[in-house]
Amino acid sequence: MSLQKFLPTPKFEEYQDLFKDHFKLERRANGVILAQAHTLGESTQLSVENHRAVGQLFKTVGADPENEVFIFTGTGDDFMMRIDPEGFKLEHDDVSHWAYEYAYKDGRINVASLINDLEIPTIGVLNGPGFHSELCLMCDITICAADAVIFDPHYIAGSVPGDGIHSCLQELLGTKRAAYALLTGQAIDAQQALEYGLVNEVWPKAQLLDRAWKLADHIMSQARVTRRMTTQIIRRPWKQRIVDNLDGGFGIQMFAHAAKKEVVHTSGRARNVLAYVREGKQNCFD
Repeated sequence: MSLQKFLPTPKFEEYQDLFKDHFKLERRANGVILAQAHTLGESTQLSVENHRAVGQLFKTVGADPENEVFIFTGTGDDFMMRIDPEGFKLEHDDVSHWAYEYAYKDGRINVASLINDLEIPTIGVLNGPGFHSELCLMCDITICAADAVIFDPHYIAGSVPGDGIHSCLQELLGTKRAAYALLTGQAIDAQQALEYGLVNEVWPKAQLLDRAWKLADHIMSQARVTRRMTTQIIRRPWKQRIVDNLDGGFGIQMFAHAAKKEVVHTSGRARNVLAYVREGKQNCFD
């Protein structure tokens, strides 16, 4: 007998309760787990708290060997179209601490954990328009609602687009289309997203989760080792993209914040920049 024991792995019932204020978690008997991000039971409002919770969730789900397929989505009519009114107060309290602790570190962990720590197939379900859609777009399969809109609002809000969605768009759109999207805040609707290869399928909102469960059941039809090793094959481009772009992009973005001595998330520009998406415009200046 070994001189030491295995450390305990996370138990679903425990982390289901732990994450309940950020994610509604459901797991079926076959190990397919669904995570629905929310704020007070409705669509997510961005804050440093839920920003950190994303990476913590991915690491925890990935550490539980009873999870076999991961479905990630939002709640309500949009994926993430608002900022918590007090969600970035910590920026004002200590900008230099925030720039590393909540932005650079947490943000990198969120994206890297999705690719590296979840060694099970992932299905992203973009339930409507929203920023930080890379959390769904970088899943192995991505489906979206017919009213979904994908965009990067950073440049329009006065920030450098370098915190994850930029890398996602560069990988999926290519250099030229990504440059246009990053500089103009282009609002890419669901049909364009399908044509550009950002998503795999477009469905009416009411049918999204049924479709996700069906896809998960198909994935579960193969042996466990086949499923898990297949993720190692299909994630290789993402892993290389993270190594080449993610850390540097975040560093450049944080340098710009520090150089301008400005907190962008709570600026008037950031709170108004989403209006052009809600109004159905292609970009901020049309």
